[in-house]
Amino acid sequence: MTTPINSKRASAPALVLPRQSMLAMLEARSVALVGASPRPGTFGQRMIDEVTRSPARPAVHLVNPKYRQIGERQCHPSLADLPGPVDLVLLGVPDTALEEQLALAARRGDRSAVIFGSAHDAQPNPGPDNPGPDNRSPDNPGPDNRSPDNPGPDNRSPANPDGAGPSLRARLAAIARAAGLELCGPGCMGFVNVRGGLRAVGYTEPDPLPAGPVALVTHSGSIFSAMLRTRRAIGFTVAVSSGQELVTAAPSYLEYALGLPETRVLALVLEAMRQPDQLRRVLTQAAERDIPVILLTAGRSARGRAMVAAHSGALAADDGGWEALSRAYGVHRVRDLAEMADTLELFAIGRRAIGRRAASERASGDRAASDRAAGDRAAGGQRTRGIATVHDSGLERAHAADLAEELGVPFAPISQATRASLAGILDPGLVPANPLDVWGTGAATRELFAGSLTALAQDEAVAAVALAVDLVHELDGDHSYPQAVLDAAARTDKPVAVLSNLPSVIDPELAAQLRDAGIPVLEGLRTGLLALSHLLDHATARPAPDPTAPAPDRPAPDRTGPDPTAPTSLRRHTARRRRGTSLLAAGTTSGAALLALLAEYGIMTVRALKAADAPAAAAAAEEIGYPVVLKTDEPGIQHKSDVRGVIMNLRGPGELAAAYAELSARLGRRVLICQTAPPGIELALGIARDPDLGPLIVVGAGGVLVELLADRVVALPPVDAAGAAQLLSELRISSLLDGLRGAPAADRGSVASAIAALSALAIELGDDLEALDVNPLICGPSGAIAVDALAVRRA
Repeated sequence: MTTPINSKRASAPALVLPRQSMLAMLEARSVALVGASPRPGTFGQRMIDEVTRSPARPAVHLVNPKYRQIGERQCHPSLADLPGPVDLVLLGVPDTALEEQLALAARRGDRSAVIFGSAHDAQPNPGPDNPGPDNRSPDNPGPDNRSPDNPGPDNRSPANPDGAGPSLRARLAAIARAAGLELCGPGCMGFVNVRGGLRAVGYTEPDPLPAGPVALVTHSGSIFSAMLRTRRAIGFTVAVSSGQELVTAAPSYLEYALGLPETRVLALVLEAMRQPDQLRRVLTQAAERDIPVILLTAGRSARGRAMVAAHSGALAADDGGWEALSRAYGVHRVRDLAEMADTLELFAIGRRAIGRRAASERASGDRAASDRAAGDRAAGGQRTRGIATVHDSGLERAHAADLAEELGVPFAPISQATRASLAGILDPGLVPANPLDVWGTGAATRELFAGSLTALAQDEAVAAVALAVDLVHELDGDHSYPQAVLDAAARTDKPVAVLSNLPSVIDPELAAQLRDAGIPVLEGLRTGLLALSHLLDHATARPAPDPTAPAPDRPAPDRTGPDPTAPTSLRRHTARRRRGTSLLAAGTTSGAALLALLAEYGIMTVRALKAADAPAAAAAAEEIGYPVVLKTDEPGIQHKSDVRGVIMNLRGPGELAAAYAELSARLGRRVLICQTAPPGIELALGIARDPDLGPLIVVGAGGVLVELLADRVVALPPVDAAGAAQLLSELRISSLLDGLRGAPAADRGSVASAIAALSALAIELGDDLEALDVNPLICGPSGAIAVDALAVRRA
């Protein structure tokens, strides 16, 4: 029986303790090394070195039929020869041996395993001595070549040599699941439990490992190794290279990490979204405990997704899914490892910022400049909080201002009192402002910079301050800059950091001294500014939604009939859902009936009447009132504009008759006569089904610009009116809604209501829809009105 190393775990109202099998894996007291070897430089030898260096001193059992003893340790011919089950089995064997060895571990009752190899079905290459999965890419330990140091069957595929039947990976997963055995990998580098003192790796890693508050899970072994060697103030409670995640996926490791009281930051580097429901529960726990989650994903582009598939066989999650998940749970998305490192260091050793707006709204997890700037307008007024920086160069100050505006990172508007305070310490001719250039005569540098940082930090609008200098090795031995930032940090409880322009010039000794004192040293201006923005964003995040809680007034899942005892609103919603389901089941994908369904959910629509001949069209137009719009209503024509199936601004019976004659001759006699919508900005609203997360809400530029601009934001339902306003603010075309060059402003409240209504439809009918497109939604001063819609029913 396993006795966990960690007997006291953090408590929180929503905390879910990890499975006992996860404790057995990550806090293993006994470890079997299959493929152990005495030969220097082999994978088997490195496994021994790494595991035996574990501070927890687990019982280590060596397995290899070729040796009876390795060093002072007994070596067993087979797992079957061990005295009993072990907590963890490290399989440093070729792919041809994996199935046999994992099945043996499962039969013995071993609790967990790590598969370092790639578990490919490719035929082995008989040849000379091969020391196993060493000397290969950390992300892909290599083909299944037989090694004399690694036990296994003969040089044939373990099953189905013709390639028929389940793949090797599928068979391995089935073995592990049937036995309740946790499985790290394949195609991984293992894991290190720094807090628990366990090194379950076969590649040489730093000793001691960097300890700290970050829990890292990465699909990339190369990134796993790199993050352990950053020489930054980034230490770990646990770090996992999880590889292909055949059985045990990222959420399980995160759940374990959240049970450690030392874990204060989660770092994820992922190429696929696995176990999304459990992931959402973990993100909810992190949000409830104010633990920031930093996320880097691969596969944003079509080429990137293809490379993910080629590398691991995984289906990269669509970026819209990651965007929606990040927005819903306040996850901080980063675009590269440099931004991740700066952000992790800032959260790991730096202080937390206070909110930058009194009425805070969570912003997107994936920021661009216009998103942030517009977001503040939607929340009402300009930003009241931001960063402040102090520079020793006028040009670098201007460069920082340019870059911050491009990235949407806010500089705090400082008060007149702060300006007066700065004016009292600056040399003549220098302007008190934010960002601030303080370099004048160069006299009393320490006092000048410390005083400037302190004065800015005392301003209520400033959430964090940074000394934005190149932290170079001073040839004259002057340490005024680091001393100034330490002085300022001692005088304020706000976050204080150093922000460098050029990573390569940073003096590593000075940086280490500052980091030891709790001052983050951010190693790039762009990435450092983004890290500071993540810090501000985290201070304003709203509580994450509970993924298990039903949406308000959501109908019961059964569709047998209305419940007379249910509240009126719930009965109404159940009835409209039933009508919507029937409509979609009948094959309705567009037209007047779909617009009527939208109206039932609260989305204003143009009035639309069907017609199948010229007299009916004329009668419909008289009923609606001129001018009207004529549209084809022929089945199978999804995008009417593409076939010139929309004729607008028909002002009388003559124009309508001519238009109908031309359109019916070209596309067919069935048409819609539609009310002409008032002018306004065209948006597109939609529902798109994500394979991992279900229905997503999409808001973007509409009309013919929907594909040209590719300007869109994505969210998980439910989306309320406040959340809808935030989505609108993040569009690049958002400013058009406020009126441009004298044009009247659109009614943003009406647009937000339409988005919230579509969210309700997604909750009620999302299981029946593959997609729904409302395009255009014309937004003007009198409201937002849907002009056309297209539904795609799930097969």
